[in-house]
Amino acid sequence: MKKNINIAIIGLGQIGIYLYNELKIKKKEIEKKTGKKINITAISAKNRNKKRKFPIDKNNFFNDPFKIFNKKKIDILFECIGLSDGISKKIVEKSLRNKIHVITPNKALIAKHGDYLAKLAEKNQVNLEFEAAVAGGIPILRTIKEGLATNKIKKIYGILNGTTNYILSEMENSNENFDNVLKKAQKLGYAEPGNPKLDLNGFDAFAKVRILSALSFNTMISKDTCIMEGIENIKLDDIKIANQLGLRIKLLGISQLINNKLFETVHPCLVNKNSYIGNVNGVMNAVIIEGKPVGESVLQGEGAGPGPTSSSLLSDLLSILRGNIKYPFGISSIRRKSLNVFNNDNYTNSLYLRFEVKDKQGVLSLITNRLAKFKISVKRIIQTPDKKNKKATIVIITHKTTEKNSRTCLSIFKKNKNILKSPTLIRLYN
Repeated sequence: MKKNINIAIIGLGQIGIYLYNELKIKKKEIEKKTGKKINITAISAKNRNKKRKFPIDKNNFFNDPFKIFNKKKIDILFECIGLSDGISKKIVEKSLRNKIHVITPNKALIAKHGDYLAKLAEKNQVNLEFEAAVAGGIPILRTIKEGLATNKIKKIYGILNGTTNYILSEMENSNENFDNVLKKAQKLGYAEPGNPKLDLNGFDAFAKVRILSALSFNTMISKDTCIMEGIENIKLDDIKIANQLGLRIKLLGISQLINNKLFETVHPCLVNKNSYIGNVNGVMNAVIIEGKPVGESVLQGEGAGPGPTSSSLLSDLLSILRGNIKYPFGISSIRRKSLNVFNNDNYTNSLYLRFEVKDKQGVLSLITNRLAKFKISVKRIIQTPDKKNKKATIVIITHKTTEKNSRTCLSIFKKNKNILKSPTLIRLYN
């Protein structure tokens, strides 16, 4: 690789502008570590005159990012727009075809089009790097691709979304409800100010699970329907009851091989308060890898925000500057396989079930009889009456049952007039 390297940054939002500043102030440090001089020769965003956290060189600003390819000789492009399709995909595609290395924190793009873009990068002998797409500043992808390259990974799971982890932790610490804590997260910059839906509904974590699966098991990115649930239905009552039971609620992303079939899921889990994962709080992420011969490896760090994300983006940059042309998913696309998918109906867990009911005789036995009919056995019951409003809260912890059983059973409860709201279901993490 030549000594002087020209860089373009497309997208100057929270991540892009922070990265722009980091590249400017760390120019000498990067040269010292790689022997390469970097120059930001092109930047592009929706609005040239928007007030930004750091000043930009407007002489290098392009309203139309596609004009950069005709006007400038670019070696490395950072895509920081963040869309799964549209301009994000087109700009990455065009760069790879023009033999320009691409670095992106865009997990939605990689989860949806990663297989296609990886083949394009391999064909043109350039890098497609996306360390920052999963778990912020934690070097999880490089750990799998390089540090654990000869290990047979059988399971990878953890807390993969800093926004939801902050909300659940803060609800417990502050005793405030979901809506109030979400506003707090938005004010602090942990949640999107406009529409934080993709964090809250589990989609963000699920995109990361799909990327981790592909890397861990040398597979193509799965497109099958899986269990994906977020934290929007978790109430302060659930946090308090979990606390009484010595448990804590965490949104976990899980990917594992079960009888050589791929199982992927994201959903809230009740975990033991004394467990490692139960004590990863705030905006922290944690990823646990189970493999042979390494055993269990744990990586923890900040998973959200421009600082941790930029750290991973710069890590990818240095890797390219040192001349490491690598397969985006660790091995050649030709060697990556498709796995059969584990049947979600057979997924088993103990369950936490919370019912809001009319406080009248026979309601509890109706619930337990219905559970028994679907072979769901009761382990523990907590009943809290609200005499004033003639209501009661019934919490049931069950023994292990299948996903199919629990889904069919709960759908029947929705039709009962003595049950005031749809029951809340949270799985206990095995």
